[in-house]
Amino acid sequence: MASSLQLQGSNNNNNKDERYLVLVEFAYIHLNFQLAELESILDMYGIKLGSSSSSSSSSDCVVIPLPGQQQQQSKPSSQKRRPYVILSFKSKDAARLSAKQKSQEKWDFATTTTTTTKVDVKNAGIVDILSRCALVKSILELWGRGCSIEDCAANTKHWTTDTKIGRSIFQKVAADASQSWKLTIHTLGTKYSREEQENMRQKFSYLGFQGPVRMKEPDNEYVLIREVEMDGKASPLHAVLSAGGGETKSGPENNDDDKFPALGVYFGRKLGGTSKKGRGGLEQYNLKHRVYLGPTSMDAELSFVMTSFGQVQKGSIVFDPFVGTGSILLSCALRGAYCIGSDIDIRVLKGRSQDENIWKNFDQFNLNRPEIVRTDNSIYHRHFRSHRPLYDAIICDPPYGIRAGARKTGSRLETPRQILDEHRHDHIAQTKPYPVSDVMSDLLDVAARTLVMNGRLVYVIPSFKDFNIETDLPRHPCLQLVHSCYQPLSAELGRRIVAMKKVEEYDESRRDNYLTSIWVNGKESAEKCANLRDKILEAAKQKPGYEEKAAIRREKRKAHKHAKKEAKRRSKVDIAS
Repeated sequence: MASSLQLQGSNNNNNKDERYLVLVEFAYIHLNFQLAELESILDMYGIKLGSSSSSSSSSDCVVIPLPGQQQQQSKPSSQKRRPYVILSFKSKDAARLSAKQKSQEKWDFATTTTTTTKVDVKNAGIVDILSRCALVKSILELWGRGCSIEDCAANTKHWTTDTKIGRSIFQKVAADASQSWKLTIHTLGTKYSREEQENMRQKFSYLGFQGPVRMKEPDNEYVLIREVEMDGKASPLHAVLSAGGGETKSGPENNDDDKFPALGVYFGRKLGGTSKKGRGGLEQYNLKHRVYLGPTSMDAELSFVMTSFGQVQKGSIVFDPFVGTGSILLSCALRGAYCIGSDIDIRVLKGRSQDENIWKNFDQFNLNRPEIVRTDNSIYHRHFRSHRPLYDAIICDPPYGIRAGARKTGSRLETPRQILDEHRHDHIAQTKPYPVSDVMSDLLDVAARTLVMNGRLVYVIPSFKDFNIETDLPRHPCLQLVHSCYQPLSAELGRRIVAMKKVEEYDESRRDNYLTSIWVNGKESAEKCANLRDKILEAAKQKPGYEEKAAIRREKRKAHKHAKKEAKRRSKVDIAS
């Protein structure tokens, strides 16, 4: 097993430009979106994220491999399941970045959203920066790492004694007798007895922390993390059975090869985070707590991730052209944005009653109400001034006909009836089907027209397995693709969160050329996003037992309909009597 002293990014006496390492722990959800959200938030603060192949001495921040990651190149699925990332910064930024959170409340997502100010690029610490990420759970100032506890302990000793940056930080926090401390054993998916945890702590006894031990709210919390490979449900992937057939207990005193093998071991000082499951305070924004919901309301976590992709902050002007019940705009408002929304369905915008509508969702969280307009994105240029860029971000979930079909203004009749002048003041225009290819073409065209330079378009697009990002994803010459992250929903179908950035000013004289270039392969590409409901149904019919299950569902619907009729009839009888 390779020693952690040879891991990429380790500081040593021969390295003239020592690096400051930070371990980022993500909540175990939406794993495919984590790095993209991290990169978007860092970019807000002017920090460009480099890859592990970048020169660590020239980049402001690079992602370096986790312990054992080089040996896992043949196991891509394992790479995706690791909820940790190591960021490497220049040592000159260590003093600014290492500022700790002042209290646990600062990491509460309710606090970091509703009190968010405009980003302070020059003075922000790493906690200030990454507390904006919906998927980041905690941040560790990394002192050592390795593929085993012994390697991690040796790497930590080397860093604190043989490197300039390590000695400086150690003397400042660990050798100060006035600073209290505690050492926490953190294992994701496994449990250890007190005796086993104490054996692990003894490996780092040479550090000799000088201050008093305090278990509640110490000045410094040191964390030892033993990472094991997880499955999609955050359970250990490799659980070996004992001779009696039961699952064996993991423990550091046993050989890792016959227990839960360690993917990596990390030691460091906690800069910020929460011990709660996921992000602290995020639960209060869950859809089940909302006053007004619809069938297409976006879940809270994913809508917050979309605001990160869109780099929404205090004072941003954000537009959602398919606002629906306002679930995405609500997350933008929590970021401090000024929100504008539109939708063609007046029934959704009005809500069910005075107490159940889109504005009540905002009142529920004491947020400023958004500007809501009943309009049609296909004729945006007729309803809004589009000659001048306005929006910092456009964030939306366009209709694709799975749960809600797309509609646009118009009549199916060749010669529709004229509306009299006295009826125009409250007239609601007729609508007709809106092809998905036109939905996306109009969305990208509106974004290219109305986004400010470097403004972002973030949207959701469903896709099947045969979806090709290079040829099937809609493009626009004025917009540059930044992120495309896939979330599987079933064996056949998933959805992508796509982020694009405006890089070129819109030229009205080239509009026809813009529209024809949106779909790379023309109709063939557009069809990948069309008729999704029919495609899903066709795929379901291929599965064994479909007809039997369909018959059961039909009987249930029939029984439910009959029960409603009977209940209505009995109600009338009771009223009459």
